[in-house]
Amino acid sequence: MRRQTGLVWVARHSLAIAFAAAFVLPLVFIVLTAVMPEEQTLTPELWPRHWEWGNLAAVFQKAPMAQWFLNTMIYAVLASVFTLLASVPAAYALARYRFRGSNVAFLLVVAMMLLPPQVLVVPMYLVWASLGLTGTIWPLVLPMLFGDAFSIFLLRQFLLTIPDDYADAARIDGCGEFRTLWWVILPMLRPALAAVGLFTFFYAWNDYYGPLIYVSEQPSHWTLSIGLASFKSIHAVQWNLTMAATLIVMAPLIVVFFFAQKAFIEGVTLTGVKG
Repeated sequence: MRRQTGLVWVARHSLAIAFAAAFVLPLVFIVLTAVMPEEQTLTPELWPRHWEWGNLAAVFQKAPMAQWFLNTMIYAVLASVFTLLASVPAAYALARYRFRGSNVAFLLVVAMMLLPPQVLVVPMYLVWASLGLTGTIWPLVLPMLFGDAFSIFLLRQFLLTIPDDYADAARIDGCGEFRTLWWVILPMLRPALAAVGLFTFFYAWNDYYGPLIYVSEQPSHWTLSIGLASFKSIHAVQWNLTMAATLIVMAPLIVVFFFAQKAFIEGVTLTGVKG
């Protein structure tokens, strides 16, 4: 009976199991290849003959991975913080205030989500070049101080699910708009803040297009995405080292999502409750 019950469970969840395997198996392949001996990587064998954990350390010896890691961390953290600082007030205004042109402003925010980033590449590059900031990560970080259309939209949708009674009670107690936002609204906004912060962090961590434009000529300012592409081209035949470098780049994102997945999923699912 227990075996029959297990088979029934597998049959009912066969589609989910197939999708899970499709996502997990490439990660398993990367991990196994990363700890293989070099002579085994070009063979059909999938399981390492012996575990070469030194491959992970060899990556740091053959490339300035620590510097790339630090540059990427600075970019991702600053981008996340700046996006939240700029997007929360904008989303709060769009969700709570009704003024002439508020609907038009919201439509403009949504329209910005449809604008391809390639459209702005040339004018934005000319602006940052005139300021002498090309070759650094600042052209990637400073635009986040003006907010992000997707983040504003996501936060605005979540704010619509919070009843106005909380803010009204805070105003009756003498709180101004800033104190109401800081002490009343933000604590209830934590799931959405976590979702927006993680979205921005993941985007910045994996961003290849932006660093390729602004910092590709300055190896000391490379991020992990640019560094990994360069490492792969140099060590193209050493697949164990290439996979070890890939694993090092992926590991922080997996760890961050593992610890923050509850708040992340809650923030994403609750933003569509009320339109």
